[in-house]
Amino acid sequence: MAESFGVVVIAIAVVAALLACVSYIGSGRIYRGLGRGELSLDEPDPRSAPRPGSPAWHAEAEAELRQLLDAKSARSEARGEGPIDVEAELARLSPQISGADPELRAEVRDMVIASNERRARRGQPQLDVDAEVERRLREHGA
Repeated sequence: MAESFGVVVIAIAVVAALLACVSYIGSGRIYRGLGRGELSLDEPDPRSAPRPGSPAWHAEAEAELRQLLDAKSARSEARGEGPIDVEAELARLSPQISGADPELRAEVRDMVIASNERRARRGQPQLDVDAEVERRLREHGA
């Protein structure tokens, strides 16, 4: 009886060792995937944000501003105060998100025109003024 007990213990140990080896080999893919996925900070965003200054960026900014103003109005009503006029506030705040202010745009335009004059004196081709103004404003985040 003691001999059969020893054989059973050895057989179980061998089977367990084989199962451990198979489990170890198959687990590499699982461990490489841990901590990754849609909520992981190491992975790039699956949806990239629109380019600043683009029409999509302005639409997204206006939608977020409208949502913020709706929430502000709801809080105001909950306190017993009157609701705020969301459209009027949106119209008041929209120029702040619509890009560069007109004075900055005019100043950059003057700089581009002066740059074109210098380029013309050097015999270089002139730049498209409107395209160059937009490029410089985008480059500096305005």
